[in-house]
Amino acid sequence: MSGHTQSQPVPPPSRFRVSGLAGPLLWAVGLAIPAVFDSSWVAIAAVFAIYAINALSEDVILGRGGMFDMGHAVYFGIGAYVTAILNTSFGWPIFATLPAAILLAAAAGALLAGPLMRLRGDYLLVATIGFNAIFVLTMQNDPGDITGGSDGITGIGVPSLFGLSLASQSAMFWLDWVVLGVVLLLMRNLDRCELGRAQRYLKQDELAAATLGVDARKVKTQTFALGAGLAGLAGTLFAVQLSTVSPASFVFTESVTLFAVVIVGGPGSVPGVLLGTALMFVVPQIFRDFAQYRYFVFGIAMIAVMVLRPQGLWPQRRRRA
Repeated sequence: MSGHTQSQPVPPPSRFRVSGLAGPLLWAVGLAIPAVFDSSWVAIAAVFAIYAINALSEDVILGRGGMFDMGHAVYFGIGAYVTAILNTSFGWPIFATLPAAILLAAAAGALLAGPLMRLRGDYLLVATIGFNAIFVLTMQNDPGDITGGSDGITGIGVPSLFGLSLASQSAMFWLDWVVLGVVLLLMRNLDRCELGRAQRYLKQDELAAATLGVDARKVKTQTFALGAGLAGLAGTLFAVQLSTVSPASFVFTESVTLFAVVIVGGPGSVPGVLLGTALMFVVPQIFRDFAQYRYFVFGIAMIAVMVLRPQGLWPQRRRRA
C-alpha cells in the first residue's frame, strides 16, 4: 500500500448533517400564522403542512435513499382512501383510521420495493409511473363499490380529540402543524440512526456499503416503507382537510410535482424540501391570477436549478464533526 492516506469511499456519518435547526425554526415561525394572517391564509398554511409532509416522505426515498420514485402520489392516495373508506363505510373515527392508513401505505411501499430493486434508471421511472396509472384506474373503476369511482368519496367526518371537535379551520391548522412538527423531528433523528447512515452509504457507493455489511435489499425496503408510510399519514390529513377524495387528486402530475419539489429544494435537505413546497403550493396563492401557469413556471425553474445549481436551492450541508 502507498504511504499516502487514502480517502474513504464513503464519508463517515459525522460529516453528514442536515442544515442544523433550520427546519424546526421554519416550523416554529409558521406557528405564528394564525396570529398574523386572516383565515384564508390559515387554510393555505394547513394545506402547506400536508404537502410538506408528503414532500418529506418523497425525500426519504429520493433524497436520502437515492431511488427515483415517480409514483409517490399512490401512497398519498392509499392513506386518503383508507381513511375515507373506513370512516364513511364502516364508521371508524378519523384518528382510528390513521394507523391503518400508515400501515397499508407502508406495506404497499415495501411490496413495491422488491421488484423495483431489480430496475435501474429509466426502467425504474417507467415502473413507478405505471404503478401510479394502475392505482388511479383502479380507484376510477370502483372495485367493490367502495371508492366512489371518478366522483370519489364525500362526507368524510370531522376528527375529534378528547371529545373536542376539530371542525374549525384554526383547529385543523394546529393539527396539521403539530403532525408536521413530529415528522420534522423524525427526519432529524433519521439522520442519526442506523437506517439513515445506511441510506447515505448506499447512496454514495452501494458496493462499498456492501463491504461494510450494509444489506442493500433490507435498507431499500425499509426506505420505501418509511417514505410510503409518511405519505399515507399525509393522505389521511388531506382527506380530513377536504372532506372528500377522488382519483384526480393522485394522478401522475401530483407525483411529478413532489419529485420536482425535492429536486428544486434540495434532495436530503429538510429546509430545502420546505422551501420547495412553499414555492410550489404557496407562491401561486400570492399570484392567484397566474396560478394556472404554475407548472410552466416551475418546470422552467426546475431546469434552471438542475443546470445552474444541481444540488438544489437549499442543499444538504456536510460539516466536519
